[in-house]
Amino acid sequence: MGFADEIKRLPRAFDTEQGRDARAATPWAQGDVANLIDGTGGCSPYLKGLIERESVWLQAAIDDPTGALTTLYSTLRETPPDTLATDLRQAKRRVALITALADLAGVWPLEQVTQELSDFADLATHLALRATIGAEIKRGKLPGQTEDDVETAGGMVALAMGKMGAGELNYSSDIDLICLFDETRFDPDDYLDARASFVRATRKMCALLSDLTGEGYVFRTDLRLRPDPSVTPVCLAMEAAERYYESVGRTWERAAYIKARPAAGDIQAGAGFLKTLTPFVWRKHLDFAAIQDAHDMVQRIRDHKGLGGSITLPGHNMKLGRGGIREIEFFTQTRQIIAGGRDPELRVNGTVDALARLAQKGWVPEDVAQSLTRHYRDHREVEHRVQMIRDAQTHDLPRSPEGFDRLAALMGTDRTRLEADLKSRLEAVHTLTEGFFEGASTAPKPKIPDRLENSEIVSRWRTYPALRSNRGSEIFGRLKPEILHRLADTSDPEAALLAFDGFLSGLPAGVQVFSLFEANPQLIDLLIDIVGVSPDLAKYLSRNAGVFDAVIGGDFFADWPGCDALTQSLQTALSREGDYESKLDAARRWGKEWHFRVGVHLLRGLIDANEAAAHYADLADATLIALKPEVEAEFARKHGAAPGRGAAVLGMGSLGSRRLHGRSDLDLIVIYDPGDADMSDGKRPLATRPYYARLTQALITAMTAQMAEGRLYEIDMRLRPSGNQGPVATSLASFDNYQTNDAWVWEHLALTRARCVAGPADLAQDIAAVQAKVMNAPRDREAVLQEVATMRARIAAAKGPSDPWDAKLGQGRLQDIELIAQSAALLSGQAIASVPDALQQGATCGWLPEQTAAHLTQTYQLCWGVQIASRLVSEETLTPERNNSTACGFLCRVTGDDGIDALEKRLDSQTSRAAELIAAILPDAKED
Repeated sequence: MGFADEIKRLPRAFDTEQGRDARAATPWAQGDVANLIDGTGGCSPYLKGLIERESVWLQAAIDDPTGALTTLYSTLRETPPDTLATDLRQAKRRVALITALADLAGVWPLEQVTQELSDFADLATHLALRATIGAEIKRGKLPGQTEDDVETAGGMVALAMGKMGAGELNYSSDIDLICLFDETRFDPDDYLDARASFVRATRKMCALLSDLTGEGYVFRTDLRLRPDPSVTPVCLAMEAAERYYESVGRTWERAAYIKARPAAGDIQAGAGFLKTLTPFVWRKHLDFAAIQDAHDMVQRIRDHKGLGGSITLPGHNMKLGRGGIREIEFFTQTRQIIAGGRDPELRVNGTVDALARLAQKGWVPEDVAQSLTRHYRDHREVEHRVQMIRDAQTHDLPRSPEGFDRLAALMGTDRTRLEADLKSRLEAVHTLTEGFFEGASTAPKPKIPDRLENSEIVSRWRTYPALRSNRGSEIFGRLKPEILHRLADTSDPEAALLAFDGFLSGLPAGVQVFSLFEANPQLIDLLIDIVGVSPDLAKYLSRNAGVFDAVIGGDFFADWPGCDALTQSLQTALSREGDYESKLDAARRWGKEWHFRVGVHLLRGLIDANEAAAHYADLADATLIALKPEVEAEFARKHGAAPGRGAAVLGMGSLGSRRLHGRSDLDLIVIYDPGDADMSDGKRPLATRPYYARLTQALITAMTAQMAEGRLYEIDMRLRPSGNQGPVATSLASFDNYQTNDAWVWEHLALTRARCVAGPADLAQDIAAVQAKVMNAPRDREAVLQEVATMRARIAAAKGPSDPWDAKLGQGRLQDIELIAQSAALLSGQAIASVPDALQQGATCGWLPEQTAAHLTQTYQLCWGVQIASRLVSEETLTPERNNSTACGFLCRVTGDDGIDALEKRLDSQTSRAAELIAAILPDAKED
């Protein structure tokens, strides 16, 4: 099917005489192709001139425009430097002509039109750069470079920015370039000569492309997007550019680099440079401060250009005016900046592609993305036709009725319909984006109770670090009335205010957090909930405000994903990091976000205490599973791969029974099997025993080290064979022998809660077999219970009287009931699945009365609810005297009690009864 068969629309001649002249210049044209040439020439003096000048070439090209351009580009690549300027200008005429005809006829969609223009810009820039760098090399002005380096421009790259970078070049656009060179290709002594050579080549390249000659021009070039253009040379060393962006790079420059790509010269070096800028462009945390920056940029542009008024069509700027292209682009790019640091799938160049990704990820409503995409395409088509008329670098609509008539004719419509469509689309875009660009809300501020507004606490806020910057203070000033209003609505406003004060005073900076709250008001409700529960948790948030990112990440309140999905998520996060330390910090960021999610779900009543315990255990499992291979790989770089079958991590205690709270440490045992190996085979080989001992220490350090992002977990290794006196890692054979022949009863009790968390599957099976053998060994029930009674008495003597609100320590409480559950598991010969299951097993075996098992189970669930709620709030035991009424209310919600007095009474009653029942089933403790 040829070009004529694909024509979907036609312009009509505004000036019929000019249209006839264009048609006369192409006597070979027939049917709709002739009508297309007539309408085009009758509307655009510029295109009429191209038709007359390139009629012969057009006749051969019209049936296969894409193939014609491919042939044209192949010929250009073989053009000698001395005729390149002329040949590029001829090529520009031909590209402009065939692209315009394919666009006006609807044969090519907008994306193909802009991509073809961008592709030619890439080629023209590369050929011009190749020619000017080649001349420098031929003259011996570029140190150390030869003819072989011409194709890669001797280490220089032209980065395409803006619409060229995104493959969205305008019909009559200039091209925005940043020219850089790879200084590592040159000896330090040659640096200045190399830079001078690249600067000369860059200036000559720009002249070759942009000088207006009798043959026209190729592209106007703009180099002003480079760092500090008023004082820097037109071509910079990459290292100098990196230092600039790291130290003083601004938000608008980050936004510009969303669309950047290497277009000419040393493409590989350019890609490497862009990779180094990833942390600058894409921040680790959600970056809502970018919204204010984008708003400020738009306002500055409008103020400078005088484009801030209402939408009136004559002279309206389709790019910068209200409802224009720039509003759609900024709307899209700013959301990419906000979330792209966390989600690499949002890091795409094109506006249409980015809107689709943002909608897919939930950052933009689907209907909004579709509407903006449709309006963007329509705006760009109008922009192109405005530029086609006279090859003018303009975005302004005509100022006269005659001008609108000409534009309407080129678009194949009439002025009335065109003006109505334009007005409708511009207003629609402005309506969809005005919440983003208009700045602060003008809604009336809520009335604040005097006792809060005039509080001494509020008066000292202006001295806090978060409010020292003008910008932070300005944003908080808009938030403050709403925050105080919501604090006043809590059950204990003064306590909530004090807790919020703890959060605010701990913030090292405020712009990011305050911008996030302003863009997501629902987060203020969440913050008030949290600070109302505990100042301790509020202080944690103030130092880790980035965890709020997770709340608005799209699926924060979705169902729990489970351990496998969490492991994959963490593995993906680790794979994005280059070095080992970055991986450890990434694991900490990931862990904080997910711990925060569990805490919020428990706080909001979305999960109960048992579900929260399992979720925390999933996080610990996933962390060990994903991080252990990273530790092993780092260790193997020095000492070689693990000899034998490797090592497995055995979870003990609360981790083993999958019942953790937000502050739990992890009880671990590391068991390895060296097989027949005596040594590792790395650069610095180690014997198997020290190898695994040091590997275990490396794993502990990876989990516990206090890094920039905090620590993951505290690790407790005291349950390993021989406790603190034994090696930190135990061989499988030694573990088997110890558990079979030397372990104390309390160690076998601890083994009932063991499970393999991470490590080779076959080794995990062998460890489980040892556990099963030990568990199934014959037991003297009375001897076991006697040991348990003695242990219980020792614990009570060592710990002293228990705090009435301590759910863990004390007779009849968590630790005491867990001891009985472990005894039940050991005597039944089965590893413990959960405390209630083990207690029921004890009842099934006949030595634990059914009523006792039932009461211990109920008491255990009550104590666990108190424990997990308390540990979400504070490291200290939660008490009515120490915590405010809102925190105590949260505790009662978790346990299901009507009030703190009722809970205190029930806790005392049930634990006292549990202690009596336990004492009744155990023999008297033997004295030491």
